[in-house]
Order: sequence, then C-alpha cells, then structure tokens
Amino acid sequence: MQKSSTCSFMYGELTDKKTIEKVRQTFDNYESNCFEVLLYKKNRTPVWFYMQIAPIRNEHEKVVLFLCTFKDITLFKQPIEDDSTKGWTKFARLTRALTNSRSVLQQLTPMNKTEVVHKHSRLAEVLQLGSDILPQYKQEAPKTPPHIILHYCAFKTTWDWVILILTFYTAIMVPYNVSFKTKQNNIAWLVLDSVVDVIFLVDIVLNFHTTFVGPGGEVISDPKLIRMNYLKTWFVIDLLSCLPYDIINAFENVDEGISSLFSSLKVVRLLRLGRVARKLDHYLEYGAAVLVLLVCVFGLVAHWLACIWYSIGDYEVIDEVTNTIQIDSWLYQLALSIGTPYRYNTSAGIWEGGPSKDSLYVSSLYFTMTSLTTIGFGNIAPTTDVEKMFSVAMMMVGSLLYATIFGNVTTIFQQMYANTNRYHEMLNNVRDFLKLYQVPKGLSERVMDYIVSTWSMSKGIDTEKVLSICPKDMRADICVHLNRKVFNEHPAFRLASDGCLRALAVEFQTIHCAPGDLIYHAGESVDALCFVVSGSLEVIQDDEVVAILGKGDVFGDIFWKETTLAHACANVRALTYCDLHIIKREALLKVLDFYTAFANSFSRNLTLTCNLRKRGWLSRANAL
Repeated sequence: MQKSSTCSFMYGELTDKKTIEKVRQTFDNYESNCFEVLLYKKNRTPVWFYMQIAPIRNEHEKVVLFLCTFKDITLFKQPIEDDSTKGWTKFARLTRALTNSRSVLQQLTPMNKTEVVHKHSRLAEVLQLGSDILPQYKQEAPKTPPHIILHYCAFKTTWDWVILILTFYTAIMVPYNVSFKTKQNNIAWLVLDSVVDVIFLVDIVLNFHTTFVGPGGEVISDPKLIRMNYLKTWFVIDLLSCLPYDIINAFENVDEGISSLFSSLKVVRLLRLGRVARKLDHYLEYGAAVLVLLVCVFGLVAHWLACIWYSIGDYEVIDEVTNTIQIDSWLYQLALSIGTPYRYNTSAGIWEGGPSKDSLYVSSLYFTMTSLTTIGFGNIAPTTDVEKMFSVAMMMVGSLLYATIFGNVTTIFQQMYANTNRYHEMLNNVRDFLKLYQVPKGLSERVMDYIVSTWSMSKGIDTEKVLSICPKDMRADICVHLNRKVFNEHPAFRLASDGCLRALAVEFQTIHCAPGDLIYHAGESVDALCFVVSGSLEVIQDDEVVAILGKGDVFGDIFWKETTLAHACANVRALTYCDLHIIKREALLKVLDFYTAFANSFSRNLTLTCNLRKRGWLSRANAL
C-alpha cells in the first residue's frame, strides 16, 4: 500500500488516542501486542478491528519486519439491526449476529502459531526434548496465562530430563523389586521410591498447565483444552504409575495376596517408556546416539528377562503342595555349586538358606546375557518344562534383538567411516592412474600432495552438490557467506547492493592450490579475476621473480575495460597452500552489464595488484 502499517490514515475523531499511542510504542519497542481499534472506511463508516502486531526476527535476532493482522469485530461492538430484528433486545441481536457469523468466532481465536526465538547452540539442540523442531525464523513467544508453562521453555526442558532419568530408574528397579521382593524391609529404597512417586505426581500437575502443539502446528495455551488433551492421552497411565504401591506393601498387616497384586501393578510404570520413545525419536539421526540407545535397550531387555527367569525358578524350587525341594531346579543346583544349600527348618516348617539375592540376580543376568548373545555356556541351564519354554522364547527374542542391534551397529560404523573409505578409494585410483600412464615422479608427487591437501581442507564435501540441493535464494545467501572475506576486504564491493552481491557471489569459485601449482602460464589467456584469501604466490617474468602476492591481493586482467582477451605475460605460481576466489570473465561482465551503477564504482575502486596483460608491471608490486 506504500502507507504505514499502523493504518494511521484510517484514524478518525473517535479513534482512541491511548490506543494510537500504544500502537506507536509497540512498533518503536519491537514488541508483540494486540488492540481493539476503531478505524474508518472511505465513506466514513466506522469499523472495529482486533489488531495483532508481531515482530519477525531473523537469525541475528534483529527485527526485519512486522506481521500485522486485522480481524473485523464490528459485530461484537455493534450488532446489525435490520427489519427482522426490530424490537429485539440488544442481547438477542448480538446472539443472532454470533450465530450467523461463526467464522468471526474462529477469526477471534488468538493466533498462537508463534514460538520463542532463540539462537540455540548444538548442545541446546541435542538437549531439547520437545517433539517439534523449531524453525529458524520465529515470532515472539505467545502471551499465555500466568499459570501456563510453555512446553519448550528452559524449565520444562530441564524437567523433562529429570522425568526421563527417573523413568529409566523405574524401568530398572520396578521389575527387580517385584521379582526379588526387596522393598518390604528396606527403608532406604522405600523412601527413594516415595520421592520418585512425589516427583511423578508433580509432573501430572505440571502437565495440566503445560502448552502443547495442536494438529495444525499451533501452540495451544487454553487451560481447558490443555486439561482435556491430557485427560484423553497420558493422564491415566501417569496416575497409575505414581500411586504409592510401596507404602501400602510396607504395612505388616497387608494381606499377602493384596501385596502381590500391588507389586504387580507397579509394572504399569513401564508404560512411561512409550513417552520416552516419543521424545527420543529425533535422536535417531545421530549415529553415536543410536549406538548408545541400542546398547541400553539390549541391557534393559536382559535385565527384564533376568527378573522373569529368577521368578520362574523361585516359584518352582519349592513344591508348596508337598513342601519339598525340587532338586532339578536351577536355583537348587546354583545353591549347591556356591556352597549355600537350601535346608529345612523343622521348627518353623519352612525352607531356609539358598544363595543371596545379589548372587541370584547376577547369575540370572549372566544366564540371560549368554542366551541373548547366543553363547550359552550351559553352566546354568533350564531343567523344568516351564524353564525350557521360557528359554525357547528368550532365544527367539534374543536372535531377533541380536540381529537388529548388531546389524545397526555395522551400518553405523559404515556410515562413520564412509568418507574415510571414499578417501582411500580415491587415493588408490589416483595411484593406479599415475602408475598406469607412467607419470613422472615429480608430477606424481605434486598430484598426490594436491589431493591430500584439498581433501584435508574440504573434508571430501562437494560444495557444488550441496549448493545444487538448495533453492536459488538460499544458494545465493550461502555463496555470499562463503565469499564474505572478498566482499568485506575490497573497497570495490562496498557500494554494491544486496542483489548485486548475491549475483556476484553465485558466480565466484573457490580453488585450493598446493605449493608449486601454476595458476597462470605465460602466454595463456587470462579469463578470470583472482582474489587471494590466504597463502602466498610468486609472479615470474623472464625467469625472474618480480612480485610476491599475499592475502588481499588481486591479479588477472581489467577485461571490463578491454575488448580483447589478454595473454598472460608472466607465470603465477603458489609458494604455499593458497585459497583463491575467482570469477570468470563472462560471468563478471554479465553482472556489470546489468548493474551499471555498480559497474562504474567497481571499475573506479578495484586496483589490480598484478595486471597480467601488461608486461611492464604494474599497480602495486612487491618487488624483490
């Protein structure tokens, strides 16, 4: 419109002066705010608008533009009165207006598709547990009620990590405590698990006050919608996982059957691992993270199976009907082998003795590990039918788990060393080529040195291939960044517009030179302008070194002033490893022809250190 986005040209005599001042301050202070403002049409008809202002920031945290949204709320301020509504009360007319204009209600819903803007480091990105990936460009954080927590804030991220750690603790300790019945007489474990239960209970309260991402990608901050969403999803599981089962089992007068039931219900806490899997989903792009995760999964499965294996043995070692010991049980055989046999207490009428719980757990874990890894030494072996059936099932699970984990490990290591393998393959091909065509030793050494040094600089990354993936606008931005040293150091580019710099940047090429490489031979055509970014070069004319070029120097030809293509009057050779940014003659002339204002400035301000067209030398030579 080429007019102010405050719409000051639509202000009238009844437009609130305080609102006008607040709008001005919002723009001046780069804030996000919303107002109800009265504006006027061309025919002086007043219209009420709900105005939202949101500053848009770039990756440098600078406000580059404002997003202004206007929603017509005239119906809320002044209900329409027609023939059919004459005689109606104001409330009735308002009700009819709202019923006929549901779209207005939808428009009045605050646009919360905004998230916090922050320049997060790589570590912050790894630690972020939110399920959504934050884009680079964001509006300011949405204004939420005081008691509502943003799901991506620092506090919620830290809290999620605490819950994640406690969930893994639960996944380890719950099966162990259920199988080995270690809680009834251990006050320390009872207190620790009670603290964990309290933290899980606090997590439920926080989830009732935490925003979430809606189906359309918007941040939902309405307390009622948050409560309904949580009640429909994870509330029941979270509630069952934080009930104080251990405190109930700690009482002496609790019936054994009820105690066993509550002990079994503690396994419900393992359902929390579903939330962990969802939060860890975006870690799968990191090879090392996948490797650690697979090892943890393997150990966790072995731990669970060890608890089940002990429970089977503990159930079958003593026949409760006849009150006799089963000598073929693996627990009985283990007790004999380590010198802690079971013995019968005639006075109490019960069996006592046997291995300690620590020895039982270690032996169970040892058996499951050997079975899962398909080793199976046989010193602990199933003997009863139930033990054999469980062992068969464990072997089936183990074979699948073993193949999955170690298959992924092989893939991960192949990906980790893919570039190294490609590098060695390329070196072998070059060596075979040099040997096949009997390239002289000196030239062969130069070729190998160039390949090794170029690879060390570029890490085997094909810049052109990467840039070809990006869209045109993004490719231009990347090229401007890659050539920033040339644009910042040379005064010839200071008056160039952004469009001109982007057009030049995409035409620049970066080359890496090893010591001894000839950039130009005497007599060949000078078809490029070269900017030295790093390293040193020498200019040789008639077997005499006439100049040394270094960082910031420019050599080539002033072909934008000449009509013919020049012949190089000297050799230009690299003395050290050099980085040169070059632009071809045709590409430069094309840009200069289009940007005529920049062409005059460029021609006036660019000074060649070495003009290879002229034999006499030159603008600014470092003569020896």
